[in-house]
Amino acid sequence: MADAIESVRPTWVDDRLFPFESRFVDIDGHTVHYVDEGSGPTLLLLHGNPTWSFLWRDVIRALRDDFRCIALDYPGFGLSTPKPGYRYLPEEHADVVTAFVDKLDLEGITLVGQDWGGLIGLATAQRRPGVFDRLVLADTWAWPVNGVLHFEAFSRVMGGFPARFLVRRFNLLVNVFIPTGHKRRKPTAAEMTHYRRALDTPERRQASAVLPGQVLASRSFFAEVEARLADLAHLPTLIVWGDADIAFRPQERERLEATFPDHETVIVEGAGTYVESDAPEEFVTAIRDWTAR
Repeated sequence: MADAIESVRPTWVDDRLFPFESRFVDIDGHTVHYVDEGSGPTLLLLHGNPTWSFLWRDVIRALRDDFRCIALDYPGFGLSTPKPGYRYLPEEHADVVTAFVDKLDLEGITLVGQDWGGLIGLATAQRRPGVFDRLVLADTWAWPVNGVLHFEAFSRVMGGFPARFLVRRFNLLVNVFIPTGHKRRKPTAAEMTHYRRALDTPERRQASAVLPGQVLASRSFFAEVEARLADLAHLPTLIVWGDADIAFRPQERERLEATFPDHETVIVEGAGTYVESDAPEEFVTAIRDWTAR
C-alpha cells in the first residue's frame, strides 16, 4: 500500500459518525483523503455530488468485516485538497481515481459507484482492464444526455450563473440535494453538518458548483465512456436502484441493464438518489446476497 502523506483530519469530523481512520495520499499534487477499512475482496466506493466518503459510512461499517472497503474524496470534495488550477471536471476526477488505483496497487476491485461515481468509476475501469472484477452501480449513468429534456433542463438551470452563485454563496446543493435525495429517512442535523462543513467556503463549493453544468459540457468525455462500455460488458454487475429518485429514472436503469447482460437488479422501493445512505441495510444486503452467489 502507498505511504500516506501527513495531513490533519478536521476536528469537526465526529468519530462516532465517521469511525474510520482518515488517510491522506499525494496524487499528482492533490492531497486525497480516503478511508481503507477491513480485509477481503476490495470494494472501491465512489461518491457523487455534493457528497464525500462520509456518504458510505453505514455501508463501510456493515461490510468491513468481510470486505476491504476503500472510499476516497475527489479533490475539492470532503477532506481532499486540490492542487492549484484544478477545474473539478469529471474527466479530471477520473484521472485522479485512476492514479489512486495505481498508487495503492489495487486489483480484484469491485467498483461501487453512485451518481457521478458510477460514470467516473466506469471510466477508470476502462483504463485499467483486468483490475476490476465486478460492478455495483447505483442511480447513475454512462453516456451523453445532451438533447434529453430531463437532463438538459437540470444542467442548464443548475449550471447557469444564478444557480452557481447560490451554490458558492449559500451551499445550495448540499442544503437542497441531500434532503431531497433521501426519501426513506430524514438526514440528521449532525449529518447535514458534515456535508456543509466539507464545503464550508465559497472556494470549496466550486467543486460542487461545476458538475451540474458538466452534465452537458462534458459530452465528449461521456461519449468516450459510452464507446468503451463493451469492454466492461462481461463483468458481473449489480444494479441497486432507489425508485423514488428524481434524478435518475427507470430509463437509465433499463439502459444499464441492457449494457451489462450479466446483471442482477435490486429495486429499493421508496429510496432516493442516495440509496446507500437512505436505505443502507437494503443496500448492504443486496451486496452480500449478490457476492455470495
